[in-house]
Amino acid sequence: MRRHGELPELLAPAGGEDAFLAALAAGADAVYLGGQAFNARAYAENFDDETLARCVALAHARGVRVYVTLNTLLYAPELAAATDYAARLFRMGVDAVIVADVGLADHLHRHLPGLELHASTQLSLHSTAGAEEVADLGFTQVVAARELPQKEIERLVAGAPETVEIFLHGALCVSHSGQCLFSSQVGGRSGNRGACAQPCRLPYNGGKYLLSLKDLSLAGHIPELIASGVSTLKIEGRMKSADYVGRVTAIYRRLLDEGRNATPGEMRELERVFSRSGFTDGYFTGRLDAGMTGVRSERDKEESRAAGADTARPTLPKIPLTAEVTILAGVPARLTLRAPGGKVAEVLGEIPAPARSAPLTAAGVCERLSKLGNTPFSLAPRDMTFMLGEGLNLSPAALNALRRDAVARLLDTTRECKAPPPPLAIAPPFTPLGRTALFCDPGQYEAVQAVYPDFFSLVFLPLWRFDKTGNPPRGVWLPPVIFDGEEPEIRQHLEAARRLGATHVLVGNPAQIRLARAAGLIPVGDFRLNILNPTAAAYYARHGVVSAVLSPELTLAGMRDIGGQTFAYGRVPLMLTERCYMKPIGGCDACGKKPLVDRRGVAFPVLRLPPHRNMIVNSVPTYLGDRREQIPPGVGEHFLFTSETPAECREVLAHYLAGEALGCAVCRPTKTRR
Repeated sequence: MRRHGELPELLAPAGGEDAFLAALAAGADAVYLGGQAFNARAYAENFDDETLARCVALAHARGVRVYVTLNTLLYAPELAAATDYAARLFRMGVDAVIVADVGLADHLHRHLPGLELHASTQLSLHSTAGAEEVADLGFTQVVAARELPQKEIERLVAGAPETVEIFLHGALCVSHSGQCLFSSQVGGRSGNRGACAQPCRLPYNGGKYLLSLKDLSLAGHIPELIASGVSTLKIEGRMKSADYVGRVTAIYRRLLDEGRNATPGEMRELERVFSRSGFTDGYFTGRLDAGMTGVRSERDKEESRAAGADTARPTLPKIPLTAEVTILAGVPARLTLRAPGGKVAEVLGEIPAPARSAPLTAAGVCERLSKLGNTPFSLAPRDMTFMLGEGLNLSPAALNALRRDAVARLLDTTRECKAPPPPLAIAPPFTPLGRTALFCDPGQYEAVQAVYPDFFSLVFLPLWRFDKTGNPPRGVWLPPVIFDGEEPEIRQHLEAARRLGATHVLVGNPAQIRLARAAGLIPVGDFRLNILNPTAAAYYARHGVVSAVLSPELTLAGMRDIGGQTFAYGRVPLMLTERCYMKPIGGCDACGKKPLVDRRGVAFPVLRLPPHRNMIVNSVPTYLGDRREQIPPGVGEHFLFTSETPAECREVLAHYLAGEALGCAVCRPTKTRR
């Protein structure tokens, strides 16, 4: 939690240097940006090392912090390069890195302890339990899930061992962060690796933009946010222009400093800068209605162009310095520069010589030292003090060198760093569990058990339906998202499942690992843990996860070094939405009954999850029944039955046992293009 009396940090985005300068000029307390790799905005301009180092120096001269995104999931061969890049960032003086891959976070925490880590929203941290579970990775700040309402944010702030960052303004994903595979599974471009194709912005079910959310704006909740204890308020927008960054940041700077909500005029100004037919605060307020959706109309675009022409971007003023100059006989000349915020640079120069003609004067020294040119600083004569001996001289070159050295020291942010070792090759952390299965409906499970009672070694049923069968299996599946306020009921259900014979829990985020252990049950990782490398798997194994269903973004070859389970059959879940998308097209009675249908007529089944979330699954299943020989040794088979009828479940297993193709289009486990 932030210190009493402090305002939350205003964190602005920068996709390139112009946007970075605009954020500084507009009054951002911190700026986040991405390098040339390992960030979730691969199509932004982003920063090379030289530009980034220059921007860090400029920001620090103004007392502004810089955070760099390392917020993509990583394959094993990429860990060494990401580790090396993190070390370079540390040397540059970057204040923190934002990390999504637990394997990378674990390695950096162990071997680069001086580097501050922030937990990306991609880690699916919805609750205090999740923040507590990842605390030993060294995270000092967690970026809360966008979907949390105000009450849940306050609970997280009160209970998390780390400080809490939330989104304040900008684009929203309709899927829970870290829970979207739509782009990768359907389009071959991984959102988890920075190359999202944004299928949520397309029309569905007869031209309706069901999944396209308006941009977030919490400009009408500023006093509440200040009172909440949230440490950082983030503006989204690394793909946006410098004009957008400057204007939006300037408005929120004013609102925070004055402790008030936006006026109608300021809201209108924000809309003119960029909107999708207005804004939404639905997640924050809990109003999950049709008013959350919107598209960027031609009128919106025209207004943005007009706003860009009418409004001047904030300019970056020079930083005023104070100077102390000492030039005395027999000792090196000394210059001390002081910047606002307390940074001091003191340098020594040449020893002055006796003057042969005109000696040094304060006015002459002042003229030389105040020529700060393209530096971010200014130095006025009134801000200089002198201790100047009589009859002395220093050459113009010596005075210029004194000035340059002092300015360079003010701008120097580099730190010494012993390069961390690359991640070591480790034995596969997980052991296979044979054949496992998740049935979303007890009727599917009962139909399969009646014909194939010994086919699966471990079966999972949804926690909320676990008691709906007379022969419950040993495994339960938790709801993919559990807020703090939902946990007491979940704990009760877990205890009831344990009494009915449950021994294992299928968990999809760090919080659920803690819930499983507290209930005395064995955690098995769901694919939602997003495990793409052995280092991530090893972290979860240390936390009690005995095996895991691996990410469908892994190749079969990549699974060999991890172990665990691969999808042998199943419609992979593509999105998990907080809001029920069915309301506009049939009301909640249609939940789980009507599919999402794209422009080509392809239907994506939708399941209803408690308390009222939607899970959209792929139109075609992943299937390996006719390619079982490709499954690496040490990797088990996992089956997922979602929208299938009981008869279809039995048919799938019959084909699988026979090694036959399904007779319909299928997906194969494969790495996406990015």
